[in-house]
Amino acid sequence: MALAFWRRAETDPAWTALVEPDGTQRTAGELLARVNQLTHTLRGLGLRPGDGIAVLLPNGGTALEIYLAALQGGWYYTPINWHFTPPEIAYIVADSEAKAFFVHERYGEAGVAAADLAGLPARARLGYGTVPGFTPVADLVAGQPVTTPADRVAGSTMHYTSGTTGRPKGVRRDLSGMAPDDAAELTTALLQIFGVPPGQPHVHLVTSPNYHTAVTLFGGAAIHLGHTLVYMDSWDSETALACVERYRVTSTHMVPTQFKRMLSLPEATRSRYDLSSMRWIIHAAAPCPVPLKRAMLEWWGPRVYEYYAATEGGGTLTSPQEWLARPGTVGRPWPASEILIADDDGKPCPPGTPGTVYMKMSTTQFVYKGDPAKTEAGRLGGFFTAGDIGYLDGDGFLFLCDRKADMIISGGANIYPAEVEAELIMHPGVADVAVFGVPDEEWGERVMAVIEPAAGRIPGPDLAAEILGSLDGKLARMKWPSAIDFTAEMPRDPSGKLLKRRLREPYWRAHGRSI
Repeated sequence: MALAFWRRAETDPAWTALVEPDGTQRTAGELLARVNQLTHTLRGLGLRPGDGIAVLLPNGGTALEIYLAALQGGWYYTPINWHFTPPEIAYIVADSEAKAFFVHERYGEAGVAAADLAGLPARARLGYGTVPGFTPVADLVAGQPVTTPADRVAGSTMHYTSGTTGRPKGVRRDLSGMAPDDAAELTTALLQIFGVPPGQPHVHLVTSPNYHTAVTLFGGAAIHLGHTLVYMDSWDSETALACVERYRVTSTHMVPTQFKRMLSLPEATRSRYDLSSMRWIIHAAAPCPVPLKRAMLEWWGPRVYEYYAATEGGGTLTSPQEWLARPGTVGRPWPASEILIADDDGKPCPPGTPGTVYMKMSTTQFVYKGDPAKTEAGRLGGFFTAGDIGYLDGDGFLFLCDRKADMIISGGANIYPAEVEAELIMHPGVADVAVFGVPDEEWGERVMAVIEPAAGRIPGPDLAAEILGSLDGKLARMKWPSAIDFTAEMPRDPSGKLLKRRLREPYWRAHGRSI
């Protein structure tokens, strides 16, 4: 069976390649014609292999068609977080050396301001819909041939790290020089290692914004396997369930926050939908508390798969059966990946001993674009680290403790916030939670919790006491939060990663300290 979107679309143009958030369906033949027109257009604008393309686009076919054009034109594709401010967007546009910047009219104001700040020439400004000063894409592709471009060569994605410390950096890999179809076939391994087969009638539900690395890569793997992509415009728990039933979704990628929100739906709502088509719920991006994962497995059955990786590469994966045998594991290395646990001196840790988690991919290496110092700072031999702490058991299964920067040292004892958060999140009065250390004159640091209360729960001392009381017998008292504050909404990026630094900063400033 032929893999790679372009091959499959030529042999089966009638297959439904994608469903837009509004329900509009596009066939593979229609999408292929558009991708080819865009490739011809961008070549006509002067783009050459190795050039960059930046996009500020919502979920759906617009981002997908540019992604596929970039992958057959030899270009670097960089999706940008549409929640960013114009200066943040401008930084990525400029740093990625984008020769073309695509902006949807939904984000027109920010896109125009960013293009101005980046000093982008008029020829590089391309708009979907009406974007002042941007040439409409519809005008550019009109009259362009739908035929396969000559001299195709594989492009690549270049995602930017989240930038929780300092400005984000582009994770850049050398272009392979391969034929696009052959390179795309390799990317399908990302889903196939979970047992996901090629071809119809498989359907992949896209639940998160396209600028997140995992969304791009898992969605890309699905389209190259010949699956249908169903896009959600934004997250809504019941809408996700309705999509699974309506489109007979077989796979999806989610984050633990989405698990929590689906599980918080009334039982009558959850049982209303036929979810029997789903076979692979794949999750990552943030720690998943053991009780939360158990609840998902009890609801969905053995269909919940987990992996650990980073934009830079990785990682590990675990099946439902492996996880149930070792609750809390994120699995063993996937093919072409290795894991090393090292102490502060860079020496390997024995099984069961926490240390810094290092990963290595034997296929490709990366650099942080324009920052060789950062590239080398996180490396140990041929391995790199994303800054997490964990340990391997005797069978080589990885267990994560927390991020190294988030670990609390109180009275000389190491306290991992993720362990505390895992207990707090299961309280029915908690919609979301963050635990971190704040300065303390006696103990060095003390444990602090900030909680987003569940709908209908009144934040205040009574709820705080109830939540703390639920920890009795579950956690040692030294791990209990010394105080609980409440917030209307937890700062998470749409990939599910908690922006903990943003929460911590006011508490540290109040003590005259910086982090």
